[in-house]
Amino acid sequence: MDAHTSIRLIEGRGVEGDRYLTGRGKYSQIPDIREVTLIEIETLIALDRDHGITLTPDEHRRNLTTSGVPLNHLVGKRFRVGDTILLGGRLNTPCRYLDLVTDKSVYDLMHHRSGLNCSIVQGGMISVGDVIQPE
Repeated sequence: MDAHTSIRLIEGRGVEGDRYLTGRGKYSQIPDIREVTLIEIETLIALDRDHGITLTPDEHRRNLTTSGVPLNHLVGKRFRVGDTILLGGRLNTPCRYLDLVTDKSVYDLMHHRSGLNCSIVQGGMISVGDVIQPE
């Protein structure tokens, strides 16, 4: 996992260079809405504050880390981020694979807080600091 200041989202496909776009993701063979996945920084802060577990943005295995927006409210909604338009698909389900690759026990703690899987309706660039806005 690498941190970037901007990324390109490809309409109907995924994040440029991402393991799921290239078919190398752990769950690539399982059909699902996961062209791009967002997670709240507030979840990472709560893990550290409430459980003493530091899970950094380059460890959580989601594509984008958001701030100040409750992602649960975006299920089924279209919204704009940077040049892109996303459609909130379903809440991401935590998996034990995250525990395995990080050597941290977060599976049970991230239930209902593991992010939002989205479809890319309109591709484009997203940069750090871009605001999530309703479409």
